[in-house]
Amino acid sequence: MSTAIGLSTPVLAPLLPISGTFALPFSAYFTLLSYRVVHYRLKDKQYLGDNSSKDGDPNNKLYLATRCHQNFIENVPLGLTLAAFAELNGGNRRVLTAALSALLTFRILHVELGLLNGTGIGRPIGYWGTFGTIASLGVYAAYLVKGYWGL
Repeated sequence: MSTAIGLSTPVLAPLLPISGTFALPFSAYFTLLSYRVVHYRLKDKQYLGDNSSKDGDPNNKLYLATRCHQNFIENVPLGLTLAAFAELNGGNRRVLTAALSALLTFRILHVELGLLNGTGIGRPIGYWGTFGTIASLGVYAAYLVKGYWGL
């Protein structure tokens, strides 16, 4: 499926429908995490930094919101990139949908049942689940192109 634009330049159909589908839930959750950081910045009148050294409180809301946001930023882009690599190289749609669903679930567990509750059960589940999902996506993406290397 391609369409001509301009001087008959072909444009392919959507190349990343699975990764593209997950753009909405990942960006929606990212927006929520960003909102929380801004909310606590305004509430604490701390416009720069996370005031983590302000009183040494491990339950500092701004610090926790900042860490939740940073953890998301540290992991999700790599997971989405690996899924896109796999998808572009013919990865199975069900496998990729399951992997990205799992990644989103693990990131939400890590924050909502983990970091925001101190040492909640969601933290180790979210961490190890994210770790396993990203590692699996990397292996899967490499497996899909093994023929290129003569393997």
